[in-house]
Amino acid sequence: MMKQLRKTTLFLTVTALLMSTSTLRAGSEAGALFLLISPGARAGGMGEAQVAVANDAYASYWNPAGLAFLEGSEAALMHVNWLPNLVSDMYYEFIAFRHHVPTLGTLGGHIIFLNLGEQQRTDEQGENLGTFTSFMFAATGSYGAFISRNAAIGLNVKLLHQKLAEIGAGAEKGKGVTTDFAFDLAYLQKGFFSNRLDMGVTVTNIGPKIAFIDEAQADPMPTNFTLGLNFKLVDTEYNKLNIVMDIDKMLVASYPDMDWDSDGVVGMYDKKGKYVGPSGSYNSNGSIEKAHTDPIYLGIFTSWVDDWLLGGDIDRPGKNGVSDGKIGGYTKDDTDKFVPTEAEWGDSGYGKYNDAGELEVGTGKSRTLQNELDETVLNLGAEYWYSRYFALRAGYYYDKTGKIHNPTFGVGLRFSGYGFDAGFTLGEPGHPLTNTMRFSLNIEF
Repeated sequence: MMKQLRKTTLFLTVTALLMSTSTLRAGSEAGALFLLISPGARAGGMGEAQVAVANDAYASYWNPAGLAFLEGSEAALMHVNWLPNLVSDMYYEFIAFRHHVPTLGTLGGHIIFLNLGEQQRTDEQGENLGTFTSFMFAATGSYGAFISRNAAIGLNVKLLHQKLAEIGAGAEKGKGVTTDFAFDLAYLQKGFFSNRLDMGVTVTNIGPKIAFIDEAQADPMPTNFTLGLNFKLVDTEYNKLNIVMDIDKMLVASYPDMDWDSDGVVGMYDKKGKYVGPSGSYNSNGSIEKAHTDPIYLGIFTSWVDDWLLGGDIDRPGKNGVSDGKIGGYTKDDTDKFVPTEAEWGDSGYGKYNDAGELEVGTGKSRTLQNELDETVLNLGAEYWYSRYFALRAGYYYDKTGKIHNPTFGVGLRFSGYGFDAGFTLGEPGHPLTNTMRFSLNIEF
């Protein structure tokens, strides 16, 4: 009998990742979301704003260009029980290293391991067939080098491996296992328009789509753009206060089922414009209308404007949670129920809603610049150092679309080449990240 995964637990885990990683707004359209979990208790206490800071071994994750400004060698470690409010056996491990090579630059890298815990397997009748474990792993090599006295570039190359399950579900063939690659590009400038201001830019997780079993259902890499600023508000011998800010934007361009040619239905044609009925994903003009994501070479650009330029009508899921392939066709009767209309598409009496009462006609015209701005994530932080030995931190993580708005706090100690940091995330009761503690260790040698 064909074995089947009990999807409930696995979906819970994946949902937890979607609710806890950066740039949540596009999370459901991207794979390998564990790459977005922010390492380092220092960053955790500063609202996860680090792209323009990047002055320790964690720079290999946040901004490898920052490695160029560092000399000597350093190792960093972090362990955290991830999302303890949702699951008890999920944990995140991070280890990083950097080493400066004179005349060459600074080499570094990091390893990420996310244990997803134990899952249960059942057959098609729901009979228990035992348990299995799931995990995600990534190994990254980093390089940072100067291009001028105050500016540097950085590069990350990543190899990632994800194991969700040993076998497929139901009639699926293959395994829920995949190995992929990606890379990051980074820039950091010290003294950006002012000696007190540093600026960093990164584009991370550039790579091919991720497919476990079905290539047709492959998800794009969570390609992400970040602009970071670090302003030195106080900079004296014994007192330093930095104000930092990161702005994140997911470079994944996703589209729902849409009627681009205004014929009242979604798809119905093949790529060559031949009518094939409900199986068709294209319109008569050869434009794709069923839900899809742009390939990476387009998504990097279209992710900034696709919401502004939506010109079609959106086919939303109805009462049964499934889109019906047509636009509108329902209107509200005297009893406030949504019922089919007899009018044809384009007639004045044609209903603008689906059977669930959601607007489908004219939805593309309602999109504004504000939609795009809402899909950015804002990270704010402050760090105060007394001498070089003690630090106090605070921050705020704001994701409007993902409904995440968590204040953060942290402390840091440095002595004889050793560094210890602790970060604490607050939030609303019941939120997965509320009361999350992070601890990390740095060793310079």
